[in-house]
Amino acid sequence: MDLTKRDVREITMSKYFTKKSILYWIIAVLVVLIGIILAVQFKANSSSQTTTSTVKTSSSSEKASSSTKKYIEGKDYKITYSNTNLIDKATLDKALKNSTGADISYMMDTSEDGGDIAKIEVYYNKDKNLLVENLFKNGHSTNEATTAVVYDLKNNQIVNSGVNYDTNYQPSWLVYTWEKLSK
Repeated sequence: MDLTKRDVREITMSKYFTKKSILYWIIAVLVVLIGIILAVQFKANSSSQTTTSTVKTSSSSEKASSSTKKYIEGKDYKITYSNTNLIDKATLDKALKNSTGADISYMMDTSEDGGDIAKIEVYYNKDKNLLVENLFKNGHSTNEATTAVVYDLKNNQIVNSGVNYDTNYQPSWLVYTWEKLSK
């Protein structure tokens, strides 16, 4: 039996590359390629996450610094109490804090998530023991409130919110005014 060079090569190759071993080689190459792709993808994701968290950190620090800004009464805003014989300041201040939950920084904030308030007028209905808070947003063209909140002093809860001033709450007396002075 004469062996040709081709036959020798086939015999030699068959020792190393059987159908089973070729399948293992293909699987090994695929595993390596998938590993490389995943490593590149992971590196790309981790660098974009770092950038994202940096952006979030800086924006939250901006919010923190703007919310801690000290506004000065008389320079940035003005508060006027009227008819103090009808309701005392402490009761009024407590009710205002409970009903709006907002502080001066929120009302002064003109950003999208801020209050952007130009003026607040609070009327007291002694007969029904209600506060009617009229909120005027910056840039509103009419003398009507943009939002009204009705707060029940007896039950310490909001009974009506987001509606315009209702004549059912009259007779009411102006007891508190908050006005934004700075632009």
